[in-house]
Amino acid sequence: MKGFPSSVPRFFAPVQLSLDAEIDLPERVARHCGVLRLRRGDAITLFNGEGGEFSAELTRVSPGDARAHVISRQTPERESPLVIALAQCVPSGDRMDATLQKSTELGVSRIVPIASERSIVRLSSDRADRRVAHWRNVVIAACEQCGRNRVPEIGAIIGFDGFLGQAATDELRLLLAPDADRDLKQLEPPRKVTLLVGPEGGFAPEERQRAETRGFIPVRFGPRVLRTETAPLAAIAAMQVLWGDC
Repeated sequence: MKGFPSSVPRFFAPVQLSLDAEIDLPERVARHCGVLRLRRGDAITLFNGEGGEFSAELTRVSPGDARAHVISRQTPERESPLVIALAQCVPSGDRMDATLQKSTELGVSRIVPIASERSIVRLSSDRADRRVAHWRNVVIAACEQCGRNRVPEIGAIIGFDGFLGQAATDELRLLLAPDADRDLKQLEPPRKVTLLVGPEGGFAPEERQRAETRGFIPVRFGPRVLRTETAPLAAIAAMQVLWGDC
């Protein structure tokens, strides 16, 4: 990515960052510095999710503890002009991790995990909270790697009908469906889009009908049936080419 110094480690630090300040880094960042064997005097880049990034120098590194001196601020803009919300029905295993990681790299701004009728995963309240916290860390790590300075929002797991009830009406709403009679090229370019993707078994017929009633437009994406972890990434990449980054 142009202007992105990949040789300098980047860390998300949700703290107040200001020029010439010396700050205590979060424990997660301190542990990562240890894993990377960084030392006092090494350069790092920090961002706090509010836009922009800061060049800093480590002034202390010890197990579970690190400090840094903030040297300068840069304001590269790496967000897409297309605002994409991914509404993903939760798949089984680690498929959700891969989807969140790659969709973050591709520029989504918001992710809504959905428990649908055919979702295999069923989580208790405590386990759901832990899973969402884990997903947020996956997204943060993806931002650190890809150069984004704004962290996509991840909501709590919500039921299908609950999601439909809160879906924004001022943006394009798409539902991936292999049997749809429209594709992305036939749509007017939007500024905002919500992409709804089903679980491994697809949407139940009643769910699809309710989504269409709420304004979701079925779209196909090629002649092949894509897996639940592949479909959103292919669609997001295509939308960025048609309407966003490219």
